[in-house]
Amino acid sequence: MLVLSFLLVLTAVVMYFVARAQNSSRLRLGAVAALLGSMLCGIASSVYVVSAYEVGVPVTFGKVGAPMTSGMHLKAPFTDVTRFSTRPVDLNLSDKDVVEVRSSQGGVMYVEVTVKWAVIPNKAGELYRLAGSEEAIQQRLVFPDSREIVRNVFARYSSEQGYASAREKINAEIDKLIKERLAPRGIDITAVNLRNVKPSDALQKQIDRKIQQKEATERAAEATRTAEEESKRRKIEAEGIARANKILNDSLTDKVLMNQCIDSYREAAKENPVYAVPCGSGNGTPVIVDGSGRK
Repeated sequence: MLVLSFLLVLTAVVMYFVARAQNSSRLRLGAVAALLGSMLCGIASSVYVVSAYEVGVPVTFGKVGAPMTSGMHLKAPFTDVTRFSTRPVDLNLSDKDVVEVRSSQGGVMYVEVTVKWAVIPNKAGELYRLAGSEEAIQQRLVFPDSREIVRNVFARYSSEQGYASAREKINAEIDKLIKERLAPRGIDITAVNLRNVKPSDALQKQIDRKIQQKEATERAAEATRTAEEESKRRKIEAEGIARANKILNDSLTDKVLMNQCIDSYREAAKENPVYAVPCGSGNGTPVIVDGSGRK
């Protein structure tokens, strides 16, 4: 716009002198129109409009000025303005950019992370000095720092914690550390999402072996518990039988045995007329039992 303004001024001067030489009113009007056009172009080059959700960084002869927020601003005609979006941008560390990490045990895992970041408007000048453009901010600052922090955090946890039990804790720690790293540089981290953690093939085999060993240990422990319970049950049963036998043995005197023997043969004598049976122990006296129940 500034170049066009200079060209129009030059055109106006040339047309003016030609109009004087030829005494042409039309050329005079043309010179005035060119001069007015030059003034309008000069004014336009001195006014700059920053759109909503953007911030502008003015640079005049290599000197970086204060950031321009959304709205209309006056600037020198030869000042360049670099725009940055203040809307959150997604950095997806996946596919070819997936982060390869190692656990505290040395197991290799592949981590997919999404980092949402945005430019802090009042620090846009510092970001311009560090990177120069919005794309460069992501590639030179957000991308390498995020990968480094993800690797460092996972290195403090075991493989099992990394892909299973401590996912939420790891996510929160990564989020905190990335914010602390990038906020002083003018980058606001709005969210960090740990989307997926996939063990490498070698680590997956180790995990499978561990699971199999755990299952085998649990089966052996269950078998041991079952055997112990069966042993306890048999012991209790044997102790009960022993106590019953002792009680029975203590209660079975010769008179009791004699009486039980007589009762038994009395029942048998109901079908047979007479029994002569020895009851008691040793040389006990035979007992005659007939069907009528007499003895």
